[in-house]
Amino acid sequence: MRQFVHLHVHSQYSLLDGQASIAKLVDKAIADGMPGIALTDHGNMFGVKEFFNYVKKKNSARKDKIKSLQALIERLENGSASEAEMGDDAGAALAKARNELDAIPKSDFKGIIGCEVYVARRRLFNKEGKEDQSGYHLILLAKNMVGYKNLIKIVSKAYTEGFYMRPRTDHVELEKYHEGLVCCSACLGGEIPRLIRANKIEEACEAIEWHRKIFGDDYYLELQLHKATVERANHETWREQKVVNDFLIDYAHKHGVKLVCTNDVHFVDEEHAEAHDRLICLGTSKDLDDPRRMLYSKQEWMKTTAEMNAIFEDIPEAIDNTVEVCNKIESYDIDHSPIMPTFAIPEEFGTEEQYRQKYSEQDLFDEFTRNENGEVVMSEDDAKKKIAKLGGYDKLYRIKLEADYLAKLAMDGARKRYGEELDEETMTRLKFELHIMKTMGFPGYFLIVQDFIRAAREELDVSVGPGRGSAAGSAVAYCLGITQIDPIKYDLLFERFLNPDRISLPDIDIDFDDDGRGRVLNWVTQKYGKEKVAHIITYGTMATKMALKDVARVQKLPLDKANQLCKWVPDRITDPNDKDKQLKINLKNAIMAVPELKAAEESSDPIMHDTIKYAKMLEGNVRGTGVHACGTIICRDDITDWVPVSTAVDKETGENMLVTQYEGSVIEDTGLIKMDFLGLKTLSIIKDAIETVERTHGVHIDIDNIPIDDKKTYELYCKGGTIGTFQFESPGMQKYLRELQPSTFEDLIAMNALYRPGPMDYIPDFIDRKHGRKPIEYDIPIMERYLKDTYGITVYQEQVMLLSRLLGNFTRGESDTLRKAMGKKIKSKLDELKPKFIAGGKSNGHDKKVLEKIWADWEKFASYAFNKSHATCYSWVAYQTAYIKAHYPSEYMATVLSRNLNDIKQVTAYMTECKSMGISVLGPDINESHIKFSTNKKGDIRFGLAAIKGVGEAASESIIKERDENGPFKDIYDFVERINYTTVNRKCLENIAYAGGFDSLIDFHRSRFFMPDQSGTIFLDALVRYGQRIQQEKQNAQQSLFGLMGDSGGGDIQHPRVPVAEDWNHLTVLNKEREMIGLYMSSHPLDRFGFIIRRMCQAELASLQDLTPMKGDEISVAGVVTSVTPLSTKDGRRYARFVLEDYNSSHEFALFSKDYERMGMLIEQNNFLMIRGRVQPRPYREPEELEFKIMSIQHLADVVDSISLIRIELGISDVCTTLTEMLIEKATQNKGKATLAFSIVDRSSGVKIKLSSKKYRVAPTTEFMDFLESNEFNYFLS
Repeated sequence: MRQFVHLHVHSQYSLLDGQASIAKLVDKAIADGMPGIALTDHGNMFGVKEFFNYVKKKNSARKDKIKSLQALIERLENGSASEAEMGDDAGAALAKARNELDAIPKSDFKGIIGCEVYVARRRLFNKEGKEDQSGYHLILLAKNMVGYKNLIKIVSKAYTEGFYMRPRTDHVELEKYHEGLVCCSACLGGEIPRLIRANKIEEACEAIEWHRKIFGDDYYLELQLHKATVERANHETWREQKVVNDFLIDYAHKHGVKLVCTNDVHFVDEEHAEAHDRLICLGTSKDLDDPRRMLYSKQEWMKTTAEMNAIFEDIPEAIDNTVEVCNKIESYDIDHSPIMPTFAIPEEFGTEEQYRQKYSEQDLFDEFTRNENGEVVMSEDDAKKKIAKLGGYDKLYRIKLEADYLAKLAMDGARKRYGEELDEETMTRLKFELHIMKTMGFPGYFLIVQDFIRAAREELDVSVGPGRGSAAGSAVAYCLGITQIDPIKYDLLFERFLNPDRISLPDIDIDFDDDGRGRVLNWVTQKYGKEKVAHIITYGTMATKMALKDVARVQKLPLDKANQLCKWVPDRITDPNDKDKQLKINLKNAIMAVPELKAAEESSDPIMHDTIKYAKMLEGNVRGTGVHACGTIICRDDITDWVPVSTAVDKETGENMLVTQYEGSVIEDTGLIKMDFLGLKTLSIIKDAIETVERTHGVHIDIDNIPIDDKKTYELYCKGGTIGTFQFESPGMQKYLRELQPSTFEDLIAMNALYRPGPMDYIPDFIDRKHGRKPIEYDIPIMERYLKDTYGITVYQEQVMLLSRLLGNFTRGESDTLRKAMGKKIKSKLDELKPKFIAGGKSNGHDKKVLEKIWADWEKFASYAFNKSHATCYSWVAYQTAYIKAHYPSEYMATVLSRNLNDIKQVTAYMTECKSMGISVLGPDINESHIKFSTNKKGDIRFGLAAIKGVGEAASESIIKERDENGPFKDIYDFVERINYTTVNRKCLENIAYAGGFDSLIDFHRSRFFMPDQSGTIFLDALVRYGQRIQQEKQNAQQSLFGLMGDSGGGDIQHPRVPVAEDWNHLTVLNKEREMIGLYMSSHPLDRFGFIIRRMCQAELASLQDLTPMKGDEISVAGVVTSVTPLSTKDGRRYARFVLEDYNSSHEFALFSKDYERMGMLIEQNNFLMIRGRVQPRPYREPEELEFKIMSIQHLADVVDSISLIRIELGISDVCTTLTEMLIEKATQNKGKATLAFSIVDRSSGVKIKLSSKKYRVAPTTEFMDFLESNEFNYFLS
């Protein structure tokens, strides 16, 4: 059998066309004994880096296996093998090992990088009509590094210049970048096959000769033969391929052109053909049963060598030539050492040329291979390798120039941060860091980062965070203004950021305010050049539910069934063999865990069965591309000199931007430098709040220099009043803050680090130690130096690093290696480092047993230990938010509300917080509201006009501008006379009226705006016409002779009369408010039942999201029905789903069969209900799943009517004449059927007397219950 190599292969990165994972393609090729495989996705190189990495991994595994077997054979031959290795027969073991070694290929498996490009019929810049929309297919394969770089250029320009429906290159580009490329004529979509099929034989011959002239011996004519064997497939393909093949074979033999055979691979195995067919339906937006849809032959699987030999047995040279192509492929590496961007250094400081004259190569050698103190620390050979790795002496001159300029900036900044005279510790730290940055080759990186951060602050008015992640451990970064936290003060470590023992790329993530992030990116792009700055691509894959929905749609599975399948997919799946382990969410595991999905898979309904079957095959397939939210590449050269790019539309500017075709997890392997430009909403909140305070109070807050020991701020933390602040607002965190009573910034850092799964268990111990309830103990007294701030508990990774140096004499690099090994539980590295720690500790006079205990404690906790640099930075941001909230609560909460306007759930929670703080949140008002939430002179918060649905910023700005320039509006007539109707339309006015925005201008109910007058004209329309007529009259008067005589116009026009009509009921008003601003503003429909919810319900609806704490309990919840969905089962039984909403959240319930028959009549929209139920295990579910089983439903009004007793508890000292008179007055005003009872308590003796009134019976009216609650009576209902 002849060897064969697949040269035309599509992976899943041929989006919605290929259905093969790269790993499975490579594995199958290796298992089949193929010497290599090509990757030729449609028009892109998205999968190339994954392909390269996976082939490299397989080759490394093969070499490791060879080494392992060779070593085993040697041991077996010399008799040093272990008993386990020899087994019962050493000779047989030796023979087996030799056979295994012989069976392993001796050459590397070749991953051939390629692309099936689209070639424009004219030029790539021609983009007119159908002719230019398509393109001829052509296979290009990179023989070597030159070919790889040329392929990058072709594919990238196809996106950046040639994109028209698809990325297109052209003949000019092929000629320009042909070197190093193998070319194959492709499938039936290729130029030559199309010309043959069109019977344009002369043109086909010319095309062959053109390609042959360009690519020479590296041009091949491609044969394919896909004979369909199933009915629902493309049977025409084979006939057309036969015609094309006959011509190509004849031409090849006559003119000496080489042939190759391929199979146009789109999926791995034959069994995937039907799944691929459904993928094509998705890609073309067609249904499976559409008679006119695209069909493949279903022969496009990755055929084995034997299968390809059988198909092309009559043309063996076409098989042999695939191996010839494979042999032409050279070994080359697409990864690269870091490619640092170039930072422009002022000429007055120095130039590279001056440095070449000033310093010899020996000077550079000494400087870059010694430590910061000039001491020799490496051998001559290692030093030479280091120089070579940095790019040689030519590159070193540039690095030294950048390093010296970086040192100048850092020392200038240090004097501003620490004073003119720097102490020894600071100087030593800066000297060390600058040396490491220089000898790693990264000074340019830091120069670029400090430059755009400086520009953000000084030129662009953008707020920049204090730091993020491990970069905050750099004192140089602090002196440059990259970070704002002093790492020396807080024991933050540079080597946590850059380990001096190994060269790793710096990774500085920067937070900018949400609004300014785009401006910074634009500044960077303008400075370094569009061709050198790119965003990073992301790949969206078909998750479990998406795969189900996609397949269900093309198969026409009814929507309700598709939705039901998705609902059955659980959010978490527990391993049945290990209750503490969670399994990956995929269809295989979901079917195992959920009986309903298992039944669907085994269903007799073919559509249901096939939906599950093919969704399993398509799950995880790449479905589309996106853009990384923050990752950005800045390159020294044109990015397409190193990696391929595509384009995407910038959502902010609408312009095309460059996007790398390799994703973020692998892009840095290629040498490109990635920086993360993150948008942090909190920075926008801080910035807006500062502006609001300055506008309202005339006070400017210098937020970077607020006192770290501010009393009011710590009082806020001690009370747990952190809702709306950064990082510390969760209920659990509030609870711990109240227990901890933080008094220092270090307390906040520790809590930020500890409040996570795992370390959270240490919080009670941390609190007890702070308050002296538990002793603070140290295994070795000198450990107090680094554990004092955390009361003897190891909280941070940095503490482990510092203690390993202090106790065990670890170097900086070794301490970071220990941190990484413990965090990732790398046992081999820990086993290597432990003896060194014990030995170092013993040399320092420490007891071995104590050292063993310390090491064991570290191993246990280090995987939980947090990055102190990150915790410190974000705790500072959190402290800044708490400081503003503590000092200017109204202004801060107004800003928080404005920045969360699109999240009604959050807005509701923040409004509740405002209420608890004594701040009123008022509805929109035409004379007081600004665009967003704002504060008035009383300290109340006003809803913004732009927050009203359909009003928008332009209309709001127009109204506010008129109000500011000409004074508040006097009444509704004054308002309609003055507004600009080009920006404020009738719909805006309608929605403002619904929201109550005009209430302060009118002395009638807002519903009258929408009532007709006697002529049938809606009052709001009459007002608009009146206002427009007044403005027209004024304009006419100004333009006439009479206008000069002082008549302003409009004096004779009468105000429209307010219609006489019945006002809306309260619920209608509230529903309109909610429709316009997303929530109930003036009151809540549930307010009249609030006392029932507070006194008789055991839970809020939000608590039903996690039923575990309530297992076995009977509980009541209450709310208003906001939606009802009547449904029916297959056999016609009726059921319904409905949504109930309380003050803070909503929950969907379902009523089935008998429950629906018994209680279904109660679930109507706008009904106020109390639901009683039990939390119990759902039947027939394994693992256990809890449900809230409804037992009864009542109207809340019926619950109120059923109250037979109101018992008020009073302390004996509280009883007085005034109190008695108040109670009698309220009881008289609210007569009813409920018994009024009292419990009189003597709290000193614990005696309680129960009394009932014989004279007064009361009704639980809103007035009476408000009276009890406003006077803080403790009462009970029954």
